[in-house]
Amino acid sequence: MLKVLLALLVLLLLSLQGQLWFGDGSLAHKAELDALLVEKNNENQRLQQRNDNIAKQVANLKNGLETIEEKAREDLGMVKRGEVFYLVIDKASEGPDDEP
Repeated sequence: MLKVLLALLVLLLLSLQGQLWFGDGSLAHKAELDALLVEKNNENQRLQQRNDNIAKQVANLKNGLETIEEKAREDLGMVKRGEVFYLVIDKASEGPDDEP
C-alpha cells in the first residue's frame, strides 16, 4: 500500500513538473509573453510620442496663424502678396529628355 501511494505521489509530481516546464502557462510561455509585453510597451511609447506631436500641431494650427502660414508655404507653395517666387532649377538634376 505504501509503495502504491509513493508511486502515485511521484507520478503526480512528474505530471506537475511537466505542466510547469512544457504545458500551457509554462515558464517558457511566460518568458515569451514577457518579451511580447516589452515589445508592445515600446511600440505604445513610440505611438504615444507621435500622438503627442500631432496634438501639439493641431493645437498650434487652431491657435496661431503663423503655423497655418508656415504649413501653407511648405506644403502648398503659397506666396504672400508683394512677394516674388523664384524657382531655381539645378542643371545637374535635369534628365536626358530636357536637352535640345
